[in-house]
Formats: sequence, C-alpha cells, structure tokens
Amino acid sequence: MTAHLPLTAATAAQPRAIGSVRLSTKPVQGRTVIDGLYQQGAAKAVFPRAARGMTAVLLNTSGGVTGGDRFDYAATAGAGTHLTVTTQACERAYRAQPGEVGRVETRLTVQDGATLWWLPQETLIFDGCAMTRRLSCDLAPTARALIVEPMCLGRIAMGEDAVRGQFSDRIEITRNGVPLVLDAWSLSGDMTADMARVAIGRGATSMVSLTYVAPDAEAHLGPVRDLLPETGGASLLTHDTLVMRTVAPSGYHLRKTLLPILDHLTGGHLPICWRL
Repeated sequence: MTAHLPLTAATAAQPRAIGSVRLSTKPVQGRTVIDGLYQQGAAKAVFPRAARGMTAVLLNTSGGVTGGDRFDYAATAGAGTHLTVTTQACERAYRAQPGEVGRVETRLTVQDGATLWWLPQETLIFDGCAMTRRLSCDLAPTARALIVEPMCLGRIAMGEDAVRGQFSDRIEITRNGVPLVLDAWSLSGDMTADMARVAIGRGATSMVSLTYVAPDAEAHLGPVRDLLPETGGASLLTHDTLVMRTVAPSGYHLRKTLLPILDHLTGGHLPICWRL
C-alpha cells in the first residue's frame, strides 16, 4: 500500500523558470561586435555567423513558458551597428497552474545610425496557458527597426482545435520617448471561439503584427501590400513608420505569407534558423 502525503502550501509550490539576457553592441572597424553581455538562468544567447551585422539567437533552456515563469530580455544596438535578435525555435506558452501567470518582458534600444531587427519565431499558445508579454522599443532620431511578433493558437496537427486560457500582448515603440506605435491585444476564456468570430479572426488560428521604422518605409508599403492575403492589411502611420497585421488559418499559411515579406524588408537576410 502506497502512502500519499497531503499537499500543503509548501509542497504544492513547483519550481519555476527564471531567465534574463542583456546584450549591447558597438562598432569596431566597421563591424558590429558585442559591447556587453549578461546571461542568467534559463535564458541564453548564441551568436552564429551573420552576413550582415550581428545575429543573436535566444534560447529558453526550460523548453517554454508556464505560469509563474519570468523571462527578461534587453538589447541595445549601439550607434552605427546592426543587430538582429531571433529565437532558436518557436516559443511555447504551456498550461499554467490556477492563479499563476508566465511573464515575458523585452526592452529594446536603438541608438543613432543603428538598426535592430527583432525577429522571434512564432509563439505557440497551448490549451490552459496563462501568459503576459510586454515589449518596448525606443529609437534615437536616426535609428531603424523591424519588430515582428507572430502567434499560433494551438497545434492543429496534434488535434488541438479548442484552446482555453489567457494571453495578453503589448508592443510599445517610441522615438526619443515620443510614442510611434502602441499595439495591445488580449484573449481569455475560450480563445478558439473568440478567434472564430467574424469581427475578430473569422476562424483564424495564427496572426502576426509587424512594425517597420525607417526612412524608406513609404517605398515598402506597396510591395508589402502586394504580398498580403485578403486577411491582412498594411498602413503608414507616419512617413517612416509602416505597420502590418495579418491572420491565417494555420501556422503554415502564416509562414507562407510572412517569409516573403520578411525577405523583402531584410533584403534577403532573414536568419537561417527561420528556414530550418
């Protein structure tokens, strides 16, 4: 006969993942190199060879984010440098214990004459997840940025056609502290049913928000619109700020739309991990 120990407040608590990466770059003889790097806990960064500037690939060694996890990322592209930040694979928002929320916060800074591409792969939202994500990016007057956040609801190939939980996302982009873009959304409860509503997603399970800030933003508006399906749209907020959002029936269909757009905006320098 097996004895079962009663759960108490002390024994019920489960270990949670904590991770932090702080990265900055500087120019040395026309090259982008690391100026500062700090890594802690379940968050790591690796630096594969890049054809343009420097590429940092973020890794979550815990395998995903569940309730109670905390991840903190900060990247600064130093003056005159080019920094791309991406992820090794899709992030996973796992089922959470009641009352616990996973939190991911990202702070980006782009100094004068610098370019920063924030290109994480999709976040996969699992049934029962509870996650809050926040991203802020502040640009100097002559800085450029490409900010992408794709999301997939459930794993269609695994038969997950009903996903419940809560997920909130907020992206704030400023130039010298003056707001350029504020993009916030949240879903809670039966997220699949909400996305099935005509006014929200009309049955879509995947979506992406994209912001491109650069002097040539207006020139890219037409080509980006030509690459979008009927379920997407792109607009100029100012002469140098292009925003885009699209929804898709699956992650596969989202990538079919998104990869050509990213190839166009990056001049064919999309990180190789996106293609594996």
